[in-house]
Amino acid sequence: MPEPHPASPIPVAPATHLTEAELIERLLHRDADAPAQILARSAATTSPDLLVAAAILAGRPAPALVRAQRCAVSARDRQLVALAAARLAGDSLLLDALVRDHLADHPDDALAAWITDPSAVAGRS
Repeated sequence: MPEPHPASPIPVAPATHLTEAELIERLLHRDADAPAQILARSAATTSPDLLVAAAILAGRPAPALVRAQRCAVSARDRQLVALAAARLAGDSLLLDALVRDHLADHPDDALAAWITDPSAVAGRS
């Protein structure tokens, strides 16, 4: 009787086939490959979420946060841009106030929580 084959690993879509939402989800779950994929995709995206994440990952507002501001059409998008700007400016008091307001309107916004987490990009090389 032949030996059973071990279960095949679940296939993972290549980064080029992931949606922007899937990339953000991977980032939030601390996938080690997500930061590089987000930074690479940020040059061609108009997604405010992806651009905000790229700015935080890069540690500087230009060019990603500048583009996110131009692409932000909803109040939520504009609030995320403001959160990222406060984080990048090192203004913890403003960041705290902005995130409280944002989470009052969008209590399940994990990206906002990630923006405010000082360990979110800690140890990243």
